[in-house]
Amino acid sequence: MEHIYPVIEKVGRNQKEQFLKQRAKVIWLTGLSGSGKSTVGLALEQELFNRGFFSQILDGDNIRAGINKNLNFTLQDRLENIRRISEVCKLYINSGIITISCFISPTFNDREMARNIIGEDDFIEVFVSTPIEVCEKRDIKGLYAKARKGEIKNFTGIDAPFEIPRNPFAVLDTQSKTIDETVNELLDKILPLISLT
Repeated sequence: MEHIYPVIEKVGRNQKEQFLKQRAKVIWLTGLSGSGKSTVGLALEQELFNRGFFSQILDGDNIRAGINKNLNFTLQDRLENIRRISEVCKLYINSGIITISCFISPTFNDREMARNIIGEDDFIEVFVSTPIEVCEKRDIKGLYAKARKGEIKNFTGIDAPFEIPRNPFAVLDTQSKTIDETVNELLDKILPLISLT
């Protein structure tokens, strides 16, 4: 079906990036529940802001409370969740905004779909590599305990798989490093990609 309304831009992405003095990218943080994705994402957003970059963080809390509040956790709804998130990321990219997306996105297919929607050149995949034992200890919501009791079905890492990224841009170890060390390690890698100079 063709679009009823054609997409017309008077001010292009390049002009917006020049205005914001940055290159727009999507930093896609993937990992188990409790791995530290949102913690890293929030600290990264703050550090980028401190350095004069304009970014927006997306995670389960702000997405599931609004744009995706009508979705459940079936396989089909999880895929739709990632598809919508990816489309939102694409809109931010076209606005010149750096987007930090913190989602489990457990399968190769999830992340590949996101990469295809966002675009290979704008998709920075970051694997937050935290052992499940550590994630369970951090779990203040008790989700892992409920999943092990069978109260939550298809929980990633318990009765649903997490497929480790094959070739991520970066791998973060939140188990043995502080949040500051982790964010600085990631910043060193992404600053050349988002800086105009």
